[in-house]
Amino acid sequence: MGPQAGRATGAADRAASGRDAVEDAEAVALAADWADIVSGLRKDLGHQLFTQWIRPIELGPLCKATGTLDLYLPTEFSANWVQDRLQDRLALAWKIARAEVRTVRIAVHPGRRKAADLELRTGEDGLGHRAANDGLRLVTPTIPEEPTTNAPVGLDPTLTFAAFVTGTANILARNAAERMAAAEQPQFSPLYLKAATGQGKTHLLHAIGHAFTQTHPRGRIFYCSAERFMVDFVQALKSGEMMAFKTRLRGFDLLLVDDLQFIIGKASAQEELLYTIDALLAEGKRLVFAADRAPQALDGVEPRLLSRLSMGLVADIQPADIELRRQILHSKLARFAPLAVPEDVIEFLSRTISRNVRELVGGLHKLIAYAQLTGQDVSLQLAEDQLTDILSANRKRITIDEIQRTVCSFYRIDRSEMASKRRARAVVRPRQVAMYLAKVLTPRSYPEIGRKFGGRDHSTVIHAVRLIEDLRARDAEMDGDVRSLLRQLED
Repeated sequence: MGPQAGRATGAADRAASGRDAVEDAEAVALAADWADIVSGLRKDLGHQLFTQWIRPIELGPLCKATGTLDLYLPTEFSANWVQDRLQDRLALAWKIARAEVRTVRIAVHPGRRKAADLELRTGEDGLGHRAANDGLRLVTPTIPEEPTTNAPVGLDPTLTFAAFVTGTANILARNAAERMAAAEQPQFSPLYLKAATGQGKTHLLHAIGHAFTQTHPRGRIFYCSAERFMVDFVQALKSGEMMAFKTRLRGFDLLLVDDLQFIIGKASAQEELLYTIDALLAEGKRLVFAADRAPQALDGVEPRLLSRLSMGLVADIQPADIELRRQILHSKLARFAPLAVPEDVIEFLSRTISRNVRELVGGLHKLIAYAQLTGQDVSLQLAEDQLTDILSANRKRITIDEIQRTVCSFYRIDRSEMASKRRARAVVRPRQVAMYLAKVLTPRSYPEIGRKFGGRDHSTVIHAVRLIEDLRARDAEMDGDVRSLLRQLED
């Protein structure tokens, strides 16, 4: 190949790489917009409608020429239902979120049409029936009687053990989850995963399912939410197919039930779950439940069922500490390489977005998508500007007065020095640290911070913030001081 041809090939490769990067950025931006839309729909529609019809939706491509965005559902029935009842609402939400979306098209996922056709059939072992009044349809996983593989229906392929970041807050739950999927019989069953929203319990449920497929190629897996179990039970009861429902449910080797806090109300459904647990445990099957509270704190659940849920191992996932949040952000950054995200941004996000991991990762994705689509560098200022909603929801209400008192106590200087004009190093450095912490920990602007430090100009505050950032990067003692102060203020 001659030099000219080589240059042409290289240019083509760079162009292709550039297109891939743009496409990746657009996909991330679409996903971030969809996450915002989904959050609004969850509140507007209520849990049942949201879980039944919105949660299964997968994002398809956006055609820029026509402004048409494809949304995929797993079955023809669900696609028709959403198109008839929710398409206008989805289209409006997308137009508000992204002006380039002019039309929303609801369709069956191309790769699932064959599975959807199987799912729509009814027969003596099928449970597909319309509800008499509301048009809802009972949809259960279609699993052959003689499976050659377990084909876990409903599991997210990205939620694996390899993608789960482990720290002190979740190591017990992680190790217990791996034991449940191992080839040898676990010492405990059921496993009950307890965690607040967005801390990783659903991730572990999916990871158990994926790992189980590797260790038990012919095993059967059933994954559902507790509410879905209740709906399926009621529909089977109405249609007179309880025997088929029981036979199907008790034929699984691994039962995964999420959001158990929603299994309230109907006593007969709770009783059926109780009998199912007993039957599966008697046969050495594995059961995993997840909820946002301990078994004893579940509302409206009868004592016998609570006893069964507590008889195995209850593994508590604590909120991710700051070190784990840092690790999670770094693990997510690997997919965006070689995009540069400064360490001070990682530190800022991991300190500020502390409510749950889902918000933390969502904030990172939104920030990266914005930077890529606008051609800007990722910076601390960009994070503060573009993540205001997430940051304000997570930020502890720390005042500048509180910061000044804490810094003065730490450095053993008088509180009046925060506003004094003295230039002695023993006073200036603590004052600069306090200004830096005020910028990191409060929503105040540079001029507002300056006024709280004796009416100083905003440029003085900017200088102090940049200086402390630089010192933290090259002076271990300064970094240690700031970390200690942050712990005191955030505890």
